[in-house]
Amino acid sequence: MTMTNNLNRARPRARIKLTPLRLLLGALALIALILGGLTLFARNWTPSHTRFPVQGLTLTAQSGEVNWRMARAAGADFAYLLATSGAERRDPAFDDYLSGARAEGMRYGAIHRYNLCRLASEQATRFIATVPRDANMLPPVVQLDFWPNCAKRPNRDTVLAELNTFLNQIETHSAKPALIRVSHDFEAQYDVASGINRTLWLEGDFFPPGYATRPWVMWTASTWKRVDGIEGSIEWDVVRP
Repeated sequence: MTMTNNLNRARPRARIKLTPLRLLLGALALIALILGGLTLFARNWTPSHTRFPVQGLTLTAQSGEVNWRMARAAGADFAYLLATSGAERRDPAFDDYLSGARAEGMRYGAIHRYNLCRLASEQATRFIATVPRDANMLPPVVQLDFWPNCAKRPNRDTVLAELNTFLNQIETHSAKPALIRVSHDFEAQYDVASGINRTLWLEGDFFPPGYATRPWVMWTASTWKRVDGIEGSIEWDVVRP
């Protein structure tokens, strides 16, 4: 017994050799674990309901099938639905989403994505032909950003004049003043907030935005959020109290 113990004590312990490859694999595994945790957090995060009691979501055809009851259970008080883009495109899911939101008793509104390469009157015609007159609808939204396939950059006066034409037409149709949803890059080039007096909707994942000259009323707080019962991607929005 004593000899066995002495032999065990004498046997050297095996050590794991830390080669550069093993160190690299360990680092990659750690990075993957961290990224997985951050992604999980982002997909579940919403701003505090105590601070922002009214929250909702934006849907496009890319959002896929929607279980409206589950969307409401996730904390969505309203849904803004992409209706039209430019002068030609009608979002193929708009009618189904509109019916689903109505049936669930959720507040709903329509968005038009504005295209600098098309006339404002043509775009307003498309929106009016797509979005029904409905006193229960939330104010319409014009979304301003740069399209990859549109290189046209008119001067600021031209852009503001065209936007006013568009807004006047859709506001007559909806009988409500519209909201302007403007991206950081578009606002930096055209300063729409100073040129058109409408409620502002700004964008910025996780952190409240401050890139316009006036305070926002709507904020796209996350483009990462996922909701059980909604197949694809959404945007999570909040209303300033």
